[in-house]
Amino acid sequence: MASTEEAVRTERSSLQELARRHLWMHFTRMSAYEDHEIPIITRGEGCYVYDEHGNRYLDGLSALFCVNIGHGRADIAQAGVDQAKQLGFFTNWSYAHPPAIELAARIASLAPGDLNRVFFTSGGSEAVESALKLCRQYHKLTGNPNKTKVIAREIAYHGTSLGALSATGITSLREPFEPLTPGGCHVPNTNTFRLPHGMAVSDLAEAVAERIEFEGPDTVGAVIMEPVQNAGGCFTPPDGYFKRVREICDQYNVLMISDEVICAWGRLGEWFGAYRYDYQPDIITTAKGLTSAYAPMGAMIVSDRVAEPFMEGTNSFTHGFTFAGHPISAAVALANLDAIEREGILDNVRSNEGALRQMLDSLRDIPIVGDVRGAGYFQAIELVKDQDTVESFSEAESETLLRGFLSGELYRRGLICRADDRGDPVIQLSPPLIAGPKQFEEIEAVLRPVLIEAGDRMRGVSA
Repeated sequence: MASTEEAVRTERSSLQELARRHLWMHFTRMSAYEDHEIPIITRGEGCYVYDEHGNRYLDGLSALFCVNIGHGRADIAQAGVDQAKQLGFFTNWSYAHPPAIELAARIASLAPGDLNRVFFTSGGSEAVESALKLCRQYHKLTGNPNKTKVIAREIAYHGTSLGALSATGITSLREPFEPLTPGGCHVPNTNTFRLPHGMAVSDLAEAVAERIEFEGPDTVGAVIMEPVQNAGGCFTPPDGYFKRVREICDQYNVLMISDEVICAWGRLGEWFGAYRYDYQPDIITTAKGLTSAYAPMGAMIVSDRVAEPFMEGTNSFTHGFTFAGHPISAAVALANLDAIEREGILDNVRSNEGALRQMLDSLRDIPIVGDVRGAGYFQAIELVKDQDTVESFSEAESETLLRGFLSGELYRRGLICRADDRGDPVIQLSPPLIAGPKQFEEIEAVLRPVLIEAGDRMRGVSA
């Protein structure tokens, strides 16, 4: 009879084999695991997760910018269990149920200004897709049928569906699926560490107006931007940037979409990033932290003004998803929002973001660290070849640096974060919003020696 230890080893081996044979992981080079184990995460508690071997990791990315209140919250899961006993599912297509109604009202009470209409989705890409479609139909209903284009920012990521992908400004993500939904236009992002040649910080918002004029004001229907841009490494806006973008949108009758799939629900220390940067969007798209990822859910939050034409006569927003507003997900979201309020999660971010940033800034003495940027618990370190000239790494060097060393070594030492090169190479950190100085010390204890070694390795490669 096999021992318990042997049985556990067999189960682990079986999981690896089954994953290799059947599980198609997202955004993953599957061939990378032909001779390496797939990281199989089996449980989580607080700021930490554990793999199939029992190894503990500090989740410095909140899984994917979404487990805001931390792992292992049985009370949040229980809210879904309780709801399933009463009503496991019913659609929001011409029907309503209490959890969706209550959650919509709760979100509206937290959203800025007159954003009082909540259209649920299953996730972030669906929320963005919904917003882009809403903008098109809104302009048709209000007598501007040619306003179909959307202006987004370079390197920005807004989702993977074909409409959302047209707004995404990352060439490598767009090329495999072209031709995309037409109408995506792009302007420079707010990476003030690497401003385009000849451009001043004050020009960044004006680039939106210039692009609208170039495309033709009668053809542009929306501008979509994140409060802090994720792809490229946590680009924050210069002072007054969003105020000016809002003015431009008003001037040209363009709807302003604040894409807060990541930035909402406390990630920046506020319910929504629009509060932190003091602007009023027409639409907010959100997901991730709405449920702290205990259930899949997204939402599009719309102003009364934009919703009004859809509330008249025979008009309707001819769009929807089967599982949007799912009662179990809605119940989980309500429990999550209760926990965020009850436990002072936003206050924790506000109180500790300075300490997180101070720790990251202390790494600037390492030659490979070029810039540290971000807001709240959403931070990035840009890696450079030369601190004085801020020369970046070539594509081949980035491949060696990020995938050849950093990603694996950080994980091996017990830290999950993102090593990314969708712009210049960066390391992103976005820990659960319950994290504090203890976790920051642990992050530094891993980052510092690994970054020092990474710099030494890259100097050897360049020599």
